[in-house]
Amino acid sequence: MRVVENLELAKIKGGVSGWAMVGICAVIVFLAGVFEGITSPNPCGK
Repeated sequence: MRVVENLELAKIKGGVSGWAMVGICAVIVFLAGVFEGITSPNPCGK
């Protein structure tokens, strides 16, 4: 196995960015809300 120096570690790109994770979570929450609204619609109480 090769030892990787700190300068080489800084150059490595990969993984998922934080904004991508936030976007994925937002889409999941939105779709869950749409699914709940379709399956059990509650009228607005005025």
